[in-house]
Amino acid sequence: MTARVDCIVVGAGVVGLAVARQLAIFGREILLLEAAGDIGTETSSRNSEVIHAGIYYPAGSQKAALCCPGKNLLYNYCADRGIDHKRCGKLIVATEETQIPGLQEILHTGRANGVSDLAWLSEADVATKEPALKASAAIWSPSTGIVDSHQLMLALLADIEAHGGTISFHTRVTDILTTEGELVLTVDNNNAPYRVAASSVVNCAGLGAIPLARSISGLPSSSIPSVEFAKGSYFSYMGQTPFDCLVYPVPTPGGLGIHLTLDQAGQARFGPDVEWVEEINYDVNASAKSKFAQAVASYWPAVQTERLSPAYSGIRVKTKPRGSNYHDFIFSGPKDHGIKGLLNMFGFESPGLTSCLAIGQQALKELCG
Repeated sequence: MTARVDCIVVGAGVVGLAVARQLAIFGREILLLEAAGDIGTETSSRNSEVIHAGIYYPAGSQKAALCCPGKNLLYNYCADRGIDHKRCGKLIVATEETQIPGLQEILHTGRANGVSDLAWLSEADVATKEPALKASAAIWSPSTGIVDSHQLMLALLADIEAHGGTISFHTRVTDILTTEGELVLTVDNNNAPYRVAASSVVNCAGLGAIPLARSISGLPSSSIPSVEFAKGSYFSYMGQTPFDCLVYPVPTPGGLGIHLTLDQAGQARFGPDVEWVEEINYDVNASAKSKFAQAVASYWPAVQTERLSPAYSGIRVKTKPRGSNYHDFIFSGPKDHGIKGLLNMFGFESPGLTSCLAIGQQALKELCG
């Protein structure tokens, strides 16, 4: 016997939770399936917990379109729900003169994306604001902040349940059969397989989104993008730093550079670096300490290497839309692949946390029109 439900969302990371929440508020009957034993165990809990301003993303990209409105929605949501967050601001620093043109380009891109509060700081301005920093110039972003991602995800889950949605943990989707008028999922719950049918399915499986898409019968392979995994490790810092804001270098290929972030208690951590990997593992290489120290010393010369210690790592999914070299969010709905009721969501790395509420709104449009 096959159980039936209106709408299934696969994946209970912050994006899946936000999508399920938005659909539940809209009035859909929601079943949220999560392979792990808790919410947000992968990318959503293995990041910098930064609320991004929307500075870096090319005009016309999904990231550019969703980050700024998502940031505003997130700040309001956190204030309304009492979620720990702080609008601490961020400095993006050029550590040498040759980086200034690149920094100017970032400023132009950010302003074009609607980030209207960015300020250009000279070397003297930086020395006044953060005397411990070494910088030839910097961009000040006052609307960048930090958030307690676990509190955020718990609040999203509470909203889903308040609107009648349910979540099933330890439940892995092994394949999806497309039939006339519904999608039939084979799922494995604690080694007990069964089938469940739905009129709509949203694939928000994060690291598993592309493997899941490959298991969907009738889905054109041309609608599944190529994927790369960028592993990023973080090191914690013992003791206090002199900074009250986040500090970022000029971005590097695949990431935003080894930057200084703060938690809600003001404790610093550094990362992520970028390591292109074929398989998912979360080991942190302790021998990378010297590399981290050297990167941090380029903008904070007083960093003490012995105070750095391995903390955690995360994996970012990098997907490329066909015809593009830019890693963007991808909403792949019925108009793209021809399967009614199916929405695949690929490449939801940073700024997915910042943009999650706006992503939920966009997913509703993609699925329901």
